[in-house]
Amino acid sequence: MERDVVFKIFICGEGGVGKTTLTKRYVTGLFDDATKMTIGLDFHKKDLFVEGKRVALQIWDFAGEDRFRELLPNYVKGAAGGIFMYDITRFSSLKNLSEWYYLIREGLKQSSTSLEIPLLMIGGKIDLDYKRAVTKDEAIDAAQSLKFAGFGECSAKTGYNIENIFITLATLMLKSIGMI
Repeated sequence: MERDVVFKIFICGEGGVGKTTLTKRYVTGLFDDATKMTIGLDFHKKDLFVEGKRVALQIWDFAGEDRFRELLPNYVKGAAGGIFMYDITRFSSLKNLSEWYYLIREGLKQSSTSLEIPLLMIGGKIDLDYKRAVTKDEAIDAAQSLKFAGFGECSAKTGYNIENIFITLATLMLKSIGMI
């Protein structure tokens, strides 16, 4: 498929928040509850149509463990957008999102990438709403305080809102480069 544009995006957040299951659900359409924790980073590609444009996404899924954090600033170079994930059943994953945010911003500062790339904050595992530890209002307040371009919730298990997250991010990236 001839592409109009290729975007590098990253997905980050604490370990176990659902980054890999989100990515795999989006890329394959399947949910694997036996997904293992990412070591270092994982890379996927997906093509889609947005606003009549053929878009290729290069999705960089970063491991959430502390020992891999020092690698992140180098890997975000050239990124056109990003997704910051937290787990709605673990308040600490939202509270610690600001650490990820500032770490990524440092990486963007060190590269020729604009600091103004579209960033989304996404709460995962809403199929476990009965275990919710982060209210939607708390998450929206956090997203606004860090000036994220958007906020949403999803479930890799059920597929709820998965496609929309990537379409929203692709649309924001197309707008940021003046293609729509």
